[in-house]
Amino acid sequence: MFTAEEILDMAIRLEQNGETVYRQAMEKISDPDFLEMLEWISREEMKHAEWFEELKDRLTDRPENPISEEMHKEMFEEMIGEQSFSLREVDFSEIDSMDDLVHVFIEFEKDTVLFYEMLQPFIQEEEALNQLTKIIAEENRHIDCLRDFLARKTPETSAECW
Repeated sequence: MFTAEEILDMAIRLEQNGETVYRQAMEKISDPDFLEMLEWISREEMKHAEWFEELKDRLTDRPENPISEEMHKEMFEEMIGEQSFSLREVDFSEIDSMDDLVHVFIEFEKDTVLFYEMLQPFIQEEEALNQLTKIIAEENRHIDCLRDFLARKTPETSAECW
């Protein structure tokens, strides 16, 4: 079972892992458009991690309702089940092409969206829920931008991403 703090720690870790992976990839990439997109996404991931840290600080300052907390832990445990999220380190030496790398990033972003969508029912504060919804939209935008890059759309389309 997870506490609200543990769940937010997972969200923070997802965002930090994303930022780290994107920055590591930037060291191996020579395509300037792809580099620019990865820089943009890594900054977004950093901002998301900071927001989850702030939410965690706000929530830990409030008195807890042990019954509500326990119910939420049980429901969240049931929802997560055996779901695996992309928390592993990426071994860039095993990635053969730029397309494969983009697919890895798309899956990472999709896992992140799934995790945040599972969090939504547990967020009771309207402002926090609105911000989480915005973060989900931003993560989906990352996916769209990565797919656009994969499809090799025109630079004008790609520039809309960042």
